[in-house]
Amino acid sequence: MFSVADHEFMARALRLAELGLWTTSPNPRVGCVLVKDGRIVGEGWHRRAGEAHAEIHALKAAGADALGAVAYVTLEPCSHFGRTPPCAKALIDAGVSRVVAAMQDPNPEVSGRGLAMLREAGIEVVCGLLEAEARELNIGFVSRMTRQRPWVRLKMAASLDGRTALANGQSQWITGAAARQDGHRWRARACAILTGMGTVRDDDPQLTVRGVDTTRQPLRVVVDGRLEISPSARVLGSGTVIATASEEGALSDALRARGAEVWSLANTAGRVDLSRLLTLLAQRGINEVHVEAGRGLSGALFAAGLVDELLLYMAPCLLGSDARGLVDLPELSSLAEKVALKISDLRVLGDDLRILARVVPAKAP
Repeated sequence: MFSVADHEFMARALRLAELGLWTTSPNPRVGCVLVKDGRIVGEGWHRRAGEAHAEIHALKAAGADALGAVAYVTLEPCSHFGRTPPCAKALIDAGVSRVVAAMQDPNPEVSGRGLAMLREAGIEVVCGLLEAEARELNIGFVSRMTRQRPWVRLKMAASLDGRTALANGQSQWITGAAARQDGHRWRARACAILTGMGTVRDDDPQLTVRGVDTTRQPLRVVVDGRLEISPSARVLGSGTVIATASEEGALSDALRARGAEVWSLANTAGRVDLSRLLTLLAQRGINEVHVEAGRGLSGALFAAGLVDELLLYMAPCLLGSDARGLVDLPELSSLAEKVALKISDLRVLGDDLRILARVVPAKAP
């Protein structure tokens, strides 16, 4: 169904889409390549929400050569008017002869409609080329559209014996510079960075992206059940959400005066409803949540089944049994209750080891 050339041109489109890795939120990352007589005549990628989509950039670059060309697009062309006109219509008007899409758009407003519009116009349409790669590139967008919650990636740094900090809380720095810089690149691709009150109290972090060429800073979210955060905390400001189970009070007003939002999200146990928090973040257009938290909040997210992926940096050192562990989980009565992970990537960064692992869904009893 797909030729070697088809694979090569779609791979090029995917590489273009990756150029928007840090900037397209809340929109998906999309690339487009226009090919005529075996050569690329136009290409483009989506840069920022509200700006032209990948297909429009490619059509503009191709000009008159778009007539009769084949369009390779990493995501189904949109069919509706949003901030920009529909790309499916632009491809039709330009006279392309064939459209190869990597995957169907999971957005209910588009899903299948863009491909149908192209077919109705007499354009040959095929879908599914390098689909797995395209889904991975937009795993958060797919999650938000299909599950109504963001993709949750939990980042941790630990010693080889699985310790994240000394007993006194000291943790800077377990890993080396290369691992820390890589962590900022993962922050940059996320739409929100989530942490807990313990981390804010112990480290007073900014939770900003540094050392990465991007103008976009993710939303900062602090889970603070008892609303104990200091109004002088560095994490506060415009672009910060405090999720609490506490009632409104004077401190809420002080936090808002610093530019933060305060969300009261108590569950029946009197704690922050983490599932509800993620739902609200999805409604806000958050595709990927990058978690940098202590073992308590990390364990609560795992226990609630809300962690999708683990990003673990392991340093070649040992901190001992008195040091703090990775995750607080309920005591297990059998190995069958363990949280299973599937390693998807393993590499060395400087002196450290980086492990990327997906949570394996538990089997139904």
